Amino acid sequence: MRPGPPGTRPASPLFAALVVLALLALLGGCQDQGQGGGRTRPTEHARSPATGQFPFTGLSAKPAPVLAVKIDNASQARPQTGLGAADIVYVEQVEGGLSRMLAVFSSRLPAEVGPVRSARESDLDLLRQFGRPALAYSGVQSRLRSTVEAAPLYPLPPATAPRAYVRGTEHPAPHNLYVRPETALRLAPHASDASDIGFRFGAAPPGGEPKTRQSVRYPSAGFTFTWSAADKRWLVAMDGSPARTTDGGRLGAATVVVQHTTVRPSRFHDVLGSVTPFTETVGSGKAVVLRDGKAYETRWSRPGAGGGTTFTTTDGDRMTFAPGPVWVVFTAR
Repeated sequence: MRPGPPGTRPASPLFAALVVLALLALLGGCQDQGQGGGRTRPTEHARSPATGQFPFTGLSAKPAPVLAVKIDNASQARPQTGLGAADIVYVEQVEGGLSRMLAVFSSRLPAEVGPVRSARESDLDLLRQFGRPALAYSGVQSRLRSTVEAAPLYPLPPATAPRAYVRGTEHPAPHNLYVRPETALRLAPHASDASDIGFRFGAAPPGGEPKTRQSVRYPSAGFTFTWSAADKRWLVAMDGSPARTTDGGRLGAATVVVQHTTVRPSRFHDVLGSVTPFTETVGSGKAVVLRDGKAYETRWSRPGAGGGTTFTTTDGDRMTFAPGPVWVVFTAR
C-alpha cells in the first residue's frame, strides 16, 4: 500500500481488512455494470459468459443478438470459414438440386464467415421464428428484393454494409465473399436476442435405434453424418468428402435433424432458368433426430411462421436434443 501523508497514524489491522473488502465489492459491482451496459462479444470460437441454458444449443451462455448468414456450398466454396462456430446450421436444396446453408450465430461469433451467397424466399419464413434477426447475404433476385426488405429482419447485403465484407483469396469469385459478424451486427443494433424456438435439451429419451451413419441425398448434392463416440458428435461429410473449415477443423454437430417436408417449385428462377425450390418449414411431418449414436423417429410441428418447431417422439413425449450445435437438413417427403 502507498504510505499515508506525514503525521498520519498507521491504520489498525481491522480497519485495513474492512477497506480491502469494500474495494473488492466495489470492483465486483463495476464489472457487473460493465457487462450489463454493453455485451462483450466473444473472440473466435469463445463462448459467452454463462448466465443460463442457451435456447439454440442447451449450453451455458448469455442472451445475444441473432445473425444468420447464407453460406455457399458449391464445391468451389469449400472449405468454408466460420461455420464451426454456428449454433444452428440449416441445409436447404436450391436450383439444380444443389445445396446451400443458412447458418445461425448468436452464442459465438467467429472473425469471418463465408463464402456468403444470395438469399432465397424459403429463408424468410425460416427466419421469422427468431424475431427480428440480422441477415448477411450477397444479394437476391430483383423480384424478391422488395420482399426481403419488407421482412421482419435487418437485411445486410454488401450494398448496405460494405465495411462488413471482404474478398478472400482462397476461392475464385463469386465464391470468395466473407462477412465479419462483429461489424455486421453493429449495423443491426436492435437485432433480436436468441429466444425459445422449440428446441429442448437434456438427457436422451428412452428408445431410439442404434445408428452410426445417416445419409441425405439431393439431386446434385449429398450429406453424410457419422457418429464419433470419441468426439461425442456427428461428423459431417459433403459429397463423400469430410467437411472441414479453414479455421476450426472437422465439422460436426451434437444433434442432427433430418426433417421431411414439402419442397415445391417457387415463382423464382436463376439466370439459367432453373426454378428455385421453396422449402416449406411451416406445417408438420416426420423427422429423424440423431443424437448419442441413436436415431429417433419423431414428428415435427410448426403451426405458424412466427413460432418455432416442436419435435415429439412416437410416444408423444417432447424430443430432447444433445447439448451443442444443431444441424437441420430439410429433405423432400
